[in-house]
Amino acid sequence: MNRIDRVFESLNRPAFIAFLVGGDPDREGCVQAAKSLIDGGADILELGIPFSDPVADGPTIQRADLRALQGGANPAMVLDIVREIRDCSDLPVVLLTYGNIVHRRGVERFYREAAASGADGVLIVDMPHEECRDVLETAERYGMRQIFLVAPTTSEERMGRILASAGGFVYLVSRLGTTGGREQLSDDTLEMIGRIRPRTALPLAVGFGISRAEHIRACAAAGVDAVIVGSAIVDIVEATLHDRTAMQKELRDYVREMTETAKACAGTRRPER
Repeated sequence: MNRIDRVFESLNRPAFIAFLVGGDPDREGCVQAAKSLIDGGADILELGIPFSDPVADGPTIQRADLRALQGGANPAMVLDIVREIRDCSDLPVVLLTYGNIVHRRGVERFYREAAASGADGVLIVDMPHEECRDVLETAERYGMRQIFLVAPTTSEERMGRILASAGGFVYLVSRLGTTGGREQLSDDTLEMIGRIRPRTALPLAVGFGISRAEHIRACAAAGVDAVIVGSAIVDIVEATLHDRTAMQKELRDYVREMTETAKACAGTRRPER
């Protein structure tokens, strides 16, 4: 069974998905950060492949992409990081990337190498669903889950096609705009969760703007299966660039606090959905 499916089948609470930019601040630092997130209790790790034009990401992750690229990060390095994580952990790993990277490398080669590294799923942020057939067939051939975004502006008809194609989980974009922490979840987010929940048995994961314990509680009450936190974690990496010991401790402490909140929401989801 794919590791992503196994996590969602085993939890009766929202999963905590932690995001890092692969190779940020450098290869060794990224591996240390990933292990700290795992030690803190993350349920799934999402690794972004740094890209020079990350249009879906806000300033925090743009700066992380730039640090990683300046440090020599590339798709091969990120896959090598996945292999090193796999040597010490069975935690599911999702690769977040952009279409240019996948097509430049070649769809077949990208998925073959991603699967061989130990990755479990792929999200291509800027891939229109209408252009996903080749990717879907290749992902299935290598046992990878293809994850799709659903935004507040996604039409009902288009949403139906996306839900029919998605695997692993559905990534709900909590609001319009780019990634980055926010004070509160919008009412539109909670309305979107309620609108999609009856339409699919796939786990629903909310991202973009999630950073606080109260966000997890609100999402759990609305019926989501996971929350995705990126910018708040990358902020910690950025603030502790010159003190790796502090970076690892702060990452562990932050994820532990968030996962304890998620555990306190036990009973809010039914794994057999």
